[in-house]
Amino acid sequence: MSAQPEHPAPGRRVPIPQTGRAIGDALPAEKRLAFYAELLAAEAGAPINAVLRKWWMEAMFDAVPGRARRLANADAGRNLVPLPDPAGGQGE
Repeated sequence: MSAQPEHPAPGRRVPIPQTGRAIGDALPAEKRLAFYAELLAAEAGAPINAVLRKWWMEAMFDAVPGRARRLANADAGRNLVPLPDPAGGQGE
């Protein structure tokens, strides 16, 4: 038995478990092949953990609807939000 709710609240994403199978299942086909190749080439211990962490983040980012559009907008310089100047000045 788990303390996790069986179904998440509407509009709320459930984190992808940090396992090879869960990450692979969450990635699109073209990224899945790269993930498994990197995972199989990694040595046990810290190197394999780094691969799992890297690809888990990629799978979580891919799970957010509209990621490709947001990346295209950022690459084109559209819809950017100015940040405040860390030196205390105004954002541009």
